[in-house]
Amino acid sequence: MFRRTVLVTLAILAIVALAAVPSITASPGIGNVPQGTQSDSAYAKSGKYLVTNVLATTQRTSCYTPEVPYFTSLAPANGYDGMTACPGANTGEDLGPYPTQAGSNPGYPAANPMLVKDHSESDIRVDPTNPNHLIGQSKWFVSAEGYNHLLGFYESTDGGATWPVQGHVPGYEGWTDNTDPVGAFDPYGNFYSLVLPYQFFYDGDSHNFQVNKNREPNPTIAAEVISASVRPHGATTAKQWITTHNGQPDIVAPYDSQGREPDKQWIAIDTNPSSPFLGRIYAMWVLFTGPATAHPFVSIAQALPDGTHTDWSNPIALPAVGGTPQGATYLLPHITPDGALYTTLVTTMPKKGYCCDVLFLDKSKDGGMTWTSTLITDTISAPPLVYANTTLRDGIEESFAVGNAKINGRYPLYVTWEDYSAGVVNILLAASYDDGANWGAPIQVNDNATAVDEFQPNLDVAANGTVSVAFYDRRLACPAAATAEAAGAGLALDTANANYGGALPPYGAKNYCVNASIQFYAPTLVPKGHNIRLTQHTWDPQLSSPHTSCPTCRNTFIGDYFGIASANGKSYTTSVTTYNDGTNTSHYQQQVIAVLAIP
Repeated sequence: MFRRTVLVTLAILAIVALAAVPSITASPGIGNVPQGTQSDSAYAKSGKYLVTNVLATTQRTSCYTPEVPYFTSLAPANGYDGMTACPGANTGEDLGPYPTQAGSNPGYPAANPMLVKDHSESDIRVDPTNPNHLIGQSKWFVSAEGYNHLLGFYESTDGGATWPVQGHVPGYEGWTDNTDPVGAFDPYGNFYSLVLPYQFFYDGDSHNFQVNKNREPNPTIAAEVISASVRPHGATTAKQWITTHNGQPDIVAPYDSQGREPDKQWIAIDTNPSSPFLGRIYAMWVLFTGPATAHPFVSIAQALPDGTHTDWSNPIALPAVGGTPQGATYLLPHITPDGALYTTLVTTMPKKGYCCDVLFLDKSKDGGMTWTSTLITDTISAPPLVYANTTLRDGIEESFAVGNAKINGRYPLYVTWEDYSAGVVNILLAASYDDGANWGAPIQVNDNATAVDEFQPNLDVAANGTVSVAFYDRRLACPAAATAEAAGAGLALDTANANYGGALPPYGAKNYCVNASIQFYAPTLVPKGHNIRLTQHTWDPQLSSPHTSCPTCRNTFIGDYFGIASANGKSYTTSVTTYNDGTNTSHYQQQVIAVLAIP
């Protein structure tokens, strides 16, 4: 049986790629840039005196013992160097073997700890009891070629200046991979990581997800689970996590049968003092029962002050707008101060010949027990599965956030999404001020003057109501040959790219290299200035980029999203870079923290 990679890839193709053809006409909002466009030269220097960058994941050396070793290497192309033994970790994390690896079949787990190299996809959260306490998470790769990773965390207690405590998130090392970094703090300062562990073995260089007790790496555990690890308030070392509930791994929902593939989990915890559901945990995910049938669910528990929680409820199904039979994915739950729970979802539109993606809103006013569904838009021209000129795969196409102060008696709701109708990906933003019943005309977020791909928008609403949209940005060309920036970007290593028609290395290439950007708005979506460049250095997404299916497959990965949060009047993002600032000489994927004051 083929499990996660095959079905999820097919599902993404069904939901995204079938619509990934530019429209004859641009979608509503394209070209409506309220702040006006800015030149590339103005953008390039926009963050120079505003933004501080810190490479968080180069500050420690992390290792763990993977369940499934894999030593195929693509070296020397594009900076790849395969799985290598741990040279000595300084994180204080448990190097293994681990309790969940007991019962593994012969050949598993790996004989020794391996070095963590790459860090794709990310999330960042702020402790409601201490605004200087931040925890970021990302995928924690020991093999980019084999897509072999757990989840990892990095922690700051000085407002993001340093990240001294980090390591892999423990508890589920007995599965081949742990995926989708996402977490939330409870009202007591305990941090919940919602984890999706899953098994596969390597059949040659391909991933095999067959459920077969003789071939699975570890036949004593379920093939895939939705699960939790909790970092208790006051923890100071990498090992201090609560990974069990009632003496067993803290599993929200197990899946060990053919054709039932969980994915895209997300978590929200009610930390609003005035909410009747204070401390309630909402764990959400979708269940694929076929290539284009994703069914959304939520499970509920109550957080307790000591970092434990009550039993998880049985999964509760969420509705899909109009009862669309194919279901929906990309759950992003948020909670308003009165305890109302909202999430956006995305599906596609068979009755329109798969021309367009559909964005809708599910909401619950009774703590997640019952739900209603309303349409936001059904005219989204979905992005391509793989971006032009590079092999990097697209990710989650929308982001959602809620305001914490009422406007005309209602808490504002904000949604942003990608749109490909102009032949490149642009980012749109809209708001509702009547509880989702109506949505204003969308506006374009990115203000580049030349058409390039801008993608993976991520929303946040600060305590003062300022709305921010962070996103990956390809408006700046790759650095020119024989420059310090080209050397720092490692462009000379970029020698293999079947999707690029120009000369390699890609010196001066357009719509290729990447930065991160942010745009601020007032609560009514009046822009505050122009897009600001968050990354001080342009970086190459082809270097050390994990291969999601096999080492020779074209699709590579920087993540489906990246993290944004705010506290103390500052915005914090955590995103990928391969740039060498002096601490990343191998040009691995690292997480760069960008900090700037909120206007």
